Amino acid sequence: MRLDKYLADCGAGTRSEIKKLIRGGAVSVSGIEKPRPETQIAPETAEVFLFGTRLAYREFVYLLLNKPAGYVSATWDAKLPTVLDLVPEEYLHFEPFPVGRLDIDTEGLCLITNDGKLAHRLLSPNRHIPKTYEAEIAGCVTEEDQAAFKKGVVLDDGYQTKPAELTILSSGEVSHIQLTIYEGKFHQVKRMFESVGKRVTYLKRIAMNQLVLDETMQTGEIRELGKEELALLEGE
Repeated sequence: MRLDKYLADCGAGTRSEIKKLIRGGAVSVSGIEKPRPETQIAPETAEVFLFGTRLAYREFVYLLLNKPAGYVSATWDAKLPTVLDLVPEEYLHFEPFPVGRLDIDTEGLCLITNDGKLAHRLLSPNRHIPKTYEAEIAGCVTEEDQAAFKKGVVLDDGYQTKPAELTILSSGEVSHIQLTIYEGKFHQVKRMFESVGKRVTYLKRIAMNQLVLDETMQTGEIRELGKEELALLEGE
């Protein structure tokens, strides 16, 4: 691995900042007399120091985004802004990607990482990872809807969903609900309510597995997950 990438993975700065640090003598590498940005090192065994302090290498990055509406859950789109446009430059060299998809008008918890194995585990249909949403519904959500969701409803393409947990927070011309699903079909929450004759007017994901969205985060805010949060995300 190039030394400048190693330093970027350690959080030492952007590539341009790191090159200045190396050329200014702030970086030393055991066994290498005059390191350069392109110097090749072994990340598992290299002893790299910044201003005399040894750095700890990391391979993966885990970012929690409180996704705003108007952004596509993708790494690139020809016409629309993506969630990666909200990722600070210092993380982009990790080549992160969003785990799963939130519709462009859906807000809330969005995990962005470069850990493909974790993403696979969270998205695998065999693991039934719970995902919880808050929503506003045009129409009166009833106990009959709760019962239907608990059994699984038939979507417009004939697919019957797995049992879901619908909690009615308030019911009226506009209803407020929480819904936990254990799969991730295309536009699933919206299509589930359409199957019972109602329409989702606002949707926000508030939890994935045991990880709950940090209520102190503003819409559009992004930060690294803490170790305890990552454990909640991975928890069985």
